[in-house]
Order: sequence, then structure tokens, then C-alpha cells
Amino acid sequence: MSRYKAYSEYKDSGVEWIGNIPKDWDMWKIIHACPSIGSGTTPKSDSDDYYGGEIPWVTTGELREGVVFETQKKVTQKALVDMPTLRLHPKGSVAIAMYGATIGRLGILGSDATTNQACCVMPPSEVLHGKYLFYWLYANRQEVINLSSGGGQPNVNQEKIASLKVSAPSGLLQNKIAAFLDHETAKIDALIEKQQRLIELLKEKRQAVISHAVTKGLNPNAPMRDSGVEWLGEVPAHWIVAPLKRFAEVIDCKHYTVQFLDEGLPIVSIRELKDDLIDISNAKLTSCTEWNFLREGRIPQPGDLVFCRNASVGAAGYVNGDFDFCMGQDVCLIRTRKTNRYMHFQITSRHVREQIESFLVGATIRRANVEEIRGLVVAHPPEFEQIEIAKYLENALSEFSTLSEKANRTVALLIERRTALISAAVTGKIDVRDWQAAA
Repeated sequence: MSRYKAYSEYKDSGVEWIGNIPKDWDMWKIIHACPSIGSGTTPKSDSDDYYGGEIPWVTTGELREGVVFETQKKVTQKALVDMPTLRLHPKGSVAIAMYGATIGRLGILGSDATTNQACCVMPPSEVLHGKYLFYWLYANRQEVINLSSGGGQPNVNQEKIASLKVSAPSGLLQNKIAAFLDHETAKIDALIEKQQRLIELLKEKRQAVISHAVTKGLNPNAPMRDSGVEWLGEVPAHWIVAPLKRFAEVIDCKHYTVQFLDEGLPIVSIRELKDDLIDISNAKLTSCTEWNFLREGRIPQPGDLVFCRNASVGAAGYVNGDFDFCMGQDVCLIRTRKTNRYMHFQITSRHVREQIESFLVGATIRRANVEEIRGLVVAHPPEFEQIEIAKYLENALSEFSTLSEKANRTVALLIERRTALISAAVTGKIDVRDWQAAA
């Protein structure tokens, strides 16, 4: 922020978390600046009279920190007539989510639109211009969230949002600040997009390196043969191609719904499989009795694989530490006859993913049964090659991880810079009155 100058004089805003504002700025309660603040409702879903019209109906899922031009559903004129609470809000209004996981998310209506009851809508006014108010709420989102109540599903009501005090200059300067932020955040967003694209390219490269190593090996001069499997193509002539069950001692899960407790012993399920490893730091807990029952005949050991068979089918965690846990019914234990990491890389490779996708086609619920997992076709080299490939991939993936972490840190810093810039502009910590967009 050092390249921006400050205003010459400041005064106390009267709001602790805003601090000082420029001397000629005002503090406005949103309710005084936008007297027609409102919300909406959800028409009955079983009524054909209310949906399929031309009037956009905005939900909190469509508030994505930008202008809302399209909505998944549209309502009819009859819905507006029959439901007085289904208000038509003007184009340019600012909407903020009030409930649950989406609380604080923002959007600007790109056309006249209705909303559901979870959106609080503030129409543009002469006192607070829509884009300026959008940026102000974006910068102070955490303060909105802090107004919420409700524990696990925090909610904030219209009255609390309406009572917020907003720091604001004259209307002309609001427009100038909004234009400045449009210009500067667009540049930051372009940098963020480049880094996110780099992260995606690294993921693709990572997968390509794994898939090549576990299907072609590391020797480019090795004699090849047709595997007879569409997804595999050619493999080294001396490798074995067979179902996973041929190379595993255990492929099993227990179909049992466990009871979760506030205190107890850790359960590994889908969410504990992170970055190909297993993280039990925030695992759900169960009783000693159920924990022991789930571990009967399938106590996890270093070198084992925990394979996700529900929702994120195909994700697999490698047990690389000596820590105790049991497994829920959404995951399956795979214990191969070799403890190196080769089979972990094999079953997370592209060709195994394609097999999984083939038997999930048309399934209403993404779930793999144990027999399908046992039948996954894999390529199996001699043990000395498995060890070489596993070491090669561990080194290669470590480099990818380093680059990805660097890119993620850059994204985090850019997001932090973006938020700080917006906050400084809408509270007058920087003076942009002389700013002009570069040609």
C-alpha cells in the first residue's frame, strides 16, 4: 500500500473495527441509506404455476462475488402475484447470503430479480452506490459473519445487516473508488488465475508421470507387449497383468454404521484421505467396543492402502506411519504382499481411474463394492522394479508438491493483498482521488 498516499485529515468513525476515516466522509446505517432492504422466499417446488417463467430467482449458491446474470431457476409472474414476500429487486442491488455455509457470500443483481429467503438484498441508492457497497461488504465480510448466531449453522438476520454502519464519501468518489477497485482487483485476479492454472497443470503432469511409470516402467528400451486391456495398452513384456486380488492378501471392508462420539478412538473415512496420505488429526471418534469390532481381521499396518469406495471413489491413502485407527464402511482396506508404495501409485493411476469410471456409469450413487475393487486390472512388475518405480515417483512427486505449495502460497498472498486493498480503499486509508486508469 506504500505507493498510495493517505488523506490529509482523519476523524474517528465511531466503529472500533473501522477506525479512523477521512474527515469529510460520513457513516451511514445501511437501513438509512437503503430503506427498502429486503429478501425473498421459495415458491412451492411442486407447483408448475410458479417455475419456468422469465423472472430470475437467485439462491445463495449463485452468489459468487460477482454479477449474477443467470440463475438455475426462474419464476413466473403468478408467483410474484401469489406471494407478496417474493419481491422483485432492481438491477444493481447487492445481495448477501445470511445462512449456513454460504453466509457472507455476495453478488450484484445483473437484472431485476427475485431471491430466496436466505438472501438479504440492498437496492442501490443515491447515498450508497451498489458497487461501492458490494466492495465495502466484501472487505468487512468477517464482521458480518461475527454478527451471526446459531452454532453449527450460523445465521445472520436482515435487522443486523441493516444496522451495519458503512463508511462512505460522496457519490462521485464512491464511483471513483469502485472503478479503481475494478481495475486493480482485475489485475490481481489475472495473477491468481495464472497461479491456479499452474496448480492444475502440475496436477495433470503429476498424474501423467504416475500413469506412465506404473504402466510403461522406467526403462525406455524394455520390450513391450499388448496387455490385452484397453486402458493399459502396451506394458513391459515381463510384467504381469491381472486383477488386483491376485496381488493382495486383504481387500475388505465392514458394512457397519458406526456411532460417532465426542470422545473416543479415531475412525478413518473419506475425509481423512488427504494428498494420498492419511490424516487422523480431525478424525471422528467412536467407542472402544465399536473400534475393536471394526478392526477385527483388518488392523491397518504400515504399507496398507485405504481405498475410498463411496462418493470420491478411487481416492486412496497410504499408511506410512505407526498410528492406530479403524475404518468406516465408506473405505476399504487393501494389503498387498509387498510393502513398497508401488501399488498405491498403481491404483491411483489414470488407467485404474478409467476402469472405476466405467463401472460407475449410470450409477445413481457413486459407490464401488468390494468385488469391483478386487477385479480392478493392474500391471505388476517384479519387486525390484516396484521399489525403483516407487522411489522415482516419490522423488518426482516431492518436486511437484514443492512447486504446488509455492503456487498456493502465492495465491494466498494475492488474495490477502486483494482484500487489504479493498479494505483500505473503502475505509479511506488510501486516497485514490487522483487515480487514473492506465491507457
